Amino acid sequence: QDNNDISEEDWNTVKNTLDEAIQQFKSFRKQEGASLYQMFCDKLEAITNLLTEVELYEQNRIEKIKTRLEANLEQLSTTTQQAIDRNRLEQEMIYYLEKLDINEEKVRLTNHIRYFRETMNGEGTGVGKKLGFIAQEMGREINTLGSKSNQSEMQIIVVQMKDILEQIKEQVLNIL
Repeated sequence: QDNNDISEEDWNTVKNTLDEAIQQFKSFRKQEGASLYQMFCDKLEAITNLLTEVELYEQNRIEKIKTRLEANLEQLSTTTQQAIDRNRLEQEMIYYLEKLDINEEKVRLTNHIRYFRETMNGEGTGVGKKLGFIAQEMGREINTLGSKSNQSEMQIIVVQMKDILEQIKEQVLNIL
């Protein structure tokens, strides 16, 4: 039509179509949000389970390191062994083993996972950015676990954790 006037009937058709489209969009966003929420819960649970697996290797790892250090000391000559200050050696071994201790990282990673869950359940603006920041902190703890592990089984678990975390980070980008 050449005329710019829209009839009441045409306007109602446009309005109803637009309202329906908005409702479908809102419904889709809710479905997508529920899907993302479930995916995050599953991925966080997987990281938590892998963290539990790390604990299975942890005590064995410390014992292996102690045994290896003691075996290396026994290979030293008798003269050298007698010259070693045993108290100083024990202090150094304790210091070395403390540097390999991963309890702090496990606690922080567990706390980050808990905080991620709490933030997911929160409302407001900026949730996506906050989740991204928390995921970044989780990555730091996982990386530190990997660098301290000194055991192939633990490093394999760390790689699995990193893979899962990357999947989380990719999906966090979809949150407003």
